Amino acid sequence: MVKKHFGWILCAFLLFSVTIISWRPESNSPLVSTKTTDSDKTVSAPKSVFEQYVTALYQTANLEQAGLNLSVFQKAITGYLNLKLANKLPQNSSVITVVDLSKPSHEKRMWIIDVLSKQLLLNTWVAHGQGSGDDLATQFSDINDSHQSSLGFYLTDNVYMGKHGRSLRLDGLDEGFNSTARARDIVLHSAPYVGQKTINEMGRLGHSFGCPAVAPEVRDEVIDAIKGKTVLFISGNDSNYTSKYLDESDLANFAADTTLASTIAGTR
Repeated sequence: MVKKHFGWILCAFLLFSVTIISWRPESNSPLVSTKTTDSDKTVSAPKSVFEQYVTALYQTANLEQAGLNLSVFQKAITGYLNLKLANKLPQNSSVITVVDLSKPSHEKRMWIIDVLSKQLLLNTWVAHGQGSGDDLATQFSDINDSHQSSLGFYLTDNVYMGKHGRSLRLDGLDEGFNSTARARDIVLHSAPYVGQKTINEMGRLGHSFGCPAVAPEVRDEVIDAIKGKTVLFISGNDSNYTSKYLDESDLANFAADTTLASTIAGTR
């Protein structure tokens, strides 16, 4: 049984879905046909509804203006909702963090988003592993001592004081892609080589040993926003990457299945 605390986001999704599916043009308009066509059916399909939900959230949070690619954001939301459905997130977990390593390091390629308030909380720089590439990360690994970044979905965990100061532990959720994050000591931490000064000097950020490293001046803001079982999604250019959390079938179908939707919303 999916827990009641997931109801807020899926109720909103269901309301949006019903609005889209039930809308019909006014019959007294001479310019609009009320005949149902194959094209109409396609537009009102559950998958299309899900995509429209993601697009609406994307636009409301002004993520295009912040440089976040829509397709990357849709993957992040898909994983977030699947993790919610799997009861892997606490009831107050409404924040997701997206890192797009297909972008060069001199660009701000980390976005922290509150999906409940539909707000972008922070857009900032993040470094990748020295084994992954220079300004652009092109190689990824989950192998110890590779010093490469690992793609996939993570859950943030506890805060601790380490060699880089205040840091945040991460648990990789994608077997074969980031599942050895704990063993590799892949954590979120700050580093002096992340920031505009380094970019001015080198044309890029410095490199970590595979950790997503942020600027010291935003370290506490980032950690406090995402600590304690929130979703971190690291995307990149790797055609081999797959994840079970990218399956949209349940998310697309629930809008057309009132029983499932009621169960998710906690009304049954």
